[in-house]
Amino acid sequence: MSRYARQTILPEVGADGQARLARSHVLVVGAGGLGCPVLQYLGGAGVGRITVMDADRVEESNLHRQVLYAMEDIGLPKAESARRHLLAANPDLQVTAMVRRLDAANAVEMVARADLVVDAADSFAVSYTLSDECLRQGKLLISASALGQSGYAGGFCGGGPSLRAVFPDLPAQAATCATAGVMGPAVGLIGALQAQLALKALLNHQPSPRGQLFVFRLDQLQASSFRFDDAEEPEDALPFVAAAHLSDGDTVIELRDAAEAPRLPTPNARRIARADLAAAGLPHSGRIVLCCRTGLRAWAAARDLQQAGYGNLALLAAGGGA
Repeated sequence: MSRYARQTILPEVGADGQARLARSHVLVVGAGGLGCPVLQYLGGAGVGRITVMDADRVEESNLHRQVLYAMEDIGLPKAESARRHLLAANPDLQVTAMVRRLDAANAVEMVARADLVVDAADSFAVSYTLSDECLRQGKLLISASALGQSGYAGGFCGGGPSLRAVFPDLPAQAATCATAGVMGPAVGLIGALQAQLALKALLNHQPSPRGQLFVFRLDQLQASSFRFDDAEEPEDALPFVAAAHLSDGDTVIELRDAAEAPRLPTPNARRIARADLAAAGLPHSGRIVLCCRTGLRAWAAARDLQQAGYGNLALLAAGGGA
């Protein structure tokens, strides 16, 4: 117990709280800038079972902020490298590495296995898919996002409002760390906060992180928070689906051109640009599934169709292309 002595001496933790952490299972989706501090602090605190899910590999450009990794990890799957480093630091953990993307096809099982879910992904599609499933299963979701020197973290679902209730629409354009840059300590701070919120929830400390959002603007040296307990779920939510969920009755629209996405998501998919959707004569019966890489372009196109009277719409973030 000497490993956790400085933690168990806290009256709000104690031996019972430490035992509770040892019995807990946390799903961490994403092992990048946010996921690295989340994993390090959850593992350090003695969370007994951790599943880390990430399909990416370590790149040298990651190392300034993803400090869990070293030069020898370059080219290796992040999930497997993270598992190796966590076990090197704390061999008593049970860490499962899953080198795959989370999507609507596997989210049901992944969320069901966990006591708590941490969204450390850098994907709108993953974040909203996790939120939808956590809302359905009543699991708490600790979600965060960071870019540049700003970001947020909060507690969603689990009996409280979902991510969609606070952020009902995606931005018109999406910047990434590769295009907009990111400061390592900024993303590290927000990831560490995610770990703290997760531990607070696992230990059932009050007040609960459920229904609270923390916002950091470190370029302005500003921090704020607010509660959103009464936020309402949107009535026109656009669900993300997986390719495995497509059926013959779906009208699948690939929004990217052949140069961006040489392969169609399904053999019967139609390739139509967003600007041409209104004149495409799409059917009003059956489901229309709009496809792009991240889901951002599909989201905007679906909003166009909603305004044109279409109701049964879904989004597919298929990867590949722009």
